[in-house]
Amino acid sequence: QVHAVESGGGSVQAGGSLRLSCAASGTIFSINTMGWYRQAPGKQRELVANITSGGSTNYADSVKDRFTISRDSAKNTCDLQINSLKPEDTAVYYCNIRARTGGIWYRDYWGQGTQVTVSS
Repeated sequence: QVHAVESGGGSVQAGGSLRLSCAASGTIFSINTMGWYRQAPGKQRELVANITSGGSTNYADSVKDRFTISRDSAKNTCDLQINSLKPEDTAVYYCNIRARTGGIWYRDYWGQGTQVTVSS
């Protein structure tokens, strides 16, 4: 089993910054991608950004140039630096880990979510 624990959410004013962190623990054989999703009230969960084991990154168009994802594979941690926050960034942010705990298959594991609230 893999556990993902997020930290770093909070309430900020528009234009502010936050840094979200995710730490994976458990019986982990390898991690493929690590990433962040968000879900705003009444909306579907959407990908914000992810990063592969090789360091390739992928961002939602709405966050490009404002959000930066990074990863420390040795520590199984993943951070999301979010700058120039907008009210529309308000959501619960979830860490996603695609990991293999044994065998050949990867599966997705999720954190409990951390709230980000941006006021105008």
